[in-house]
Amino acid sequence: MINKVEICGVNTAKLPVLKNPQMRKLFVAMQGGHTLARQELIQGNLRLVLSVIQRFNNRGECVDDLFQVGCIGLIKAIDNFDLSHNVKFSTYAVPMIIGEIRRYLRDNNPIRVSRSLRDVAYKALQVRDELVFKNSREPSLSEIAEALDVKREEVVYALDAIQEPVSLFEPIYHDGGDPIFVMDQIGDGRQSDKVWLEEIALKEAMQRLNERENSILHLRFFDGKTQMEVAEEIGISQAQVSRLEKAALKNLRKYIREEP
Repeated sequence: MINKVEICGVNTAKLPVLKNPQMRKLFVAMQGGHTLARQELIQGNLRLVLSVIQRFNNRGECVDDLFQVGCIGLIKAIDNFDLSHNVKFSTYAVPMIIGEIRRYLRDNNPIRVSRSLRDVAYKALQVRDELVFKNSREPSLSEIAEALDVKREEVVYALDAIQEPVSLFEPIYHDGGDPIFVMDQIGDGRQSDKVWLEEIALKEAMQRLNERENSILHLRFFDGKTQMEVAEEIGISQAQVSRLEKAALKNLRKYIREEP
């Protein structure tokens, strides 16, 4: 079978996939004491573990080991998941699986980090998991520092010492719809709902401009070109660029203010 890949003796081509309604029924049954429902949830989410461990493939680690460690994270997520929080299980489970794998990699990391830093980092990660479970969202570093009663800078320094840089736009899981990126799991007080909505409104308003207006604004404000450079690129005078730019900005403000 071409698509057959065995990890820890598991044929990944035959792993089941659970739909959200099935997941909810199984969680209700499991929390009611049915052990078979728990086993079905584990089996039905092994693809989630496979998706997560793919991002660690370039570490040279044994895939079987990463899969087993990821399964520990999955089981913890299943045992602690709260249906009343009304979030997708994958959104809750992915950070826990990643956290379990990262802890494993840190414990087996040949680069030595001081004991005091490791202690702060481990406590910070433990508090982070507790806050995620409690609030169903990623806590900020300030919240973690407050819970530990240490300075925020100390938490940042400790975590930096044990973690490698990762792109915020790196996909960590695909569930058949939109991918979950690293940035989706990170709290940022600056990214408020208001800012998010304003960005959506701006994108929609840009789509309502005509082709020339759209092109001029992109060249001016996204590519950082001067009016003279824009004029030379699209073959009109600088004065025309200035006039069209003002008209485009005026239309943009009008479209943003319009009621949906």
